[in-house]
Amino acid sequence: MPILTWQLWLSREIIEDEPLPWQKPQPVEKLTPGRVAQGFSGVLAVIGTPAKKPKTRGKSPGWKKGKKRKKKPRYPTVKKTVTRQKKGKKKAS
Repeated sequence: MPILTWQLWLSREIIEDEPLPWQKPQPVEKLTPGRVAQGFSGVLAVIGTPAKKPKTRGKSPGWKKGKKRKKKPRYPTVKKTVTRQKKGKKKAS
């Protein structure tokens, strides 16, 4: 959190105030951290990202021509049955 606050404080001079329709415009030297955070996306868009663009992987080659396809073997579904305990016989006293 302190790093974020410092980042907003240091970047307040290069950020233009973009108030929402219900907000009053503020002078650049008196921008609050919330207002700086609103305009920070513009700075990030100009700076860009250090990450490389993702590589395209292309289409997979698929099945070779002329190769015979085999269906997967199907197995019957195994269902567990409910096992109930046998009732023990009571001793007659």
